[in-house]
Amino acid sequence: MRKLHAFLGERCDWVTVIDWPVRYHFTDNFAWGSAMKNVLAAVAAFVVCGSLQSAAAADLPVKAPTAVTSASTSWTGWYIGITGGGDWGQFAQTNTITNVSLGTFNQKGGLVGGTAGYNWQSGIFVYGLETDLSWTNLSGTQTCGPTRTNICTTDMRAIGTLRGRIGATVLPNVLAYVTGGLAYADIHATRDTGATDGENWRATWTVGGGAEMMIVPRWSLKVEYLYADFPGTATTYTVTATSTPVASTEKNVQILRAGLNWHF
Repeated sequence: MRKLHAFLGERCDWVTVIDWPVRYHFTDNFAWGSAMKNVLAAVAAFVVCGSLQSAAAADLPVKAPTAVTSASTSWTGWYIGITGGGDWGQFAQTNTITNVSLGTFNQKGGLVGGTAGYNWQSGIFVYGLETDLSWTNLSGTQTCGPTRTNICTTDMRAIGTLRGRIGATVLPNVLAYVTGGLAYADIHATRDTGATDGENWRATWTVGGGAEMMIVPRWSLKVEYLYADFPGTATTYTVTATSTPVASTEKNVQILRAGLNWHF
């Protein structure tokens, strides 16, 4: 064909391959036939060129996708937070004149409070110091008195700790740790009638462990378990009718709580 360049006009500049007939008299059979030939040639050029260009594109190198990386989590720094959960314990009350006790009784309650601390990270290991103070209504009762018609109560009204923490990052944003140190509590004891109130702050040791997860930058959630035991007499009250001192003990205190911390 007259206007079809060699190999489809320099490899598919197909718009210039076909010189469309502008002045054909379609009553002329020759003119009509020439126009149809040009149309068919244009279609053929388009198909062939599309195939060639697709093949060429397939041979081009494909750029590898850019890897998406996230900045590593750092646990180093100060934090403050809130905590809340449940606590359980046991108590006993003893007549200090006769040395008679009716046994050990269970306590249960809830607690809510605040915490503050500092972490220092070295590799996968995280070292820290943490303090917290919580209000609690940990309480238990027993029947008491000469005729067992009175109700005696021992309850804890507040508990705090000052502890060290040692842990490791099982994932960059997940920390597992053990903890231990000082615990202190406000312990109260009395009976329903005919007695004074006894209340004292007592200190002891505590141990436990937990896990903490950085959920978004600067914010973490934790779950923690602590155990504490207050040796000896926690507090003493007096039965007024007989001036009898009654000693109360606080033992086996367990805390399970969750917390939300803000790091800065």
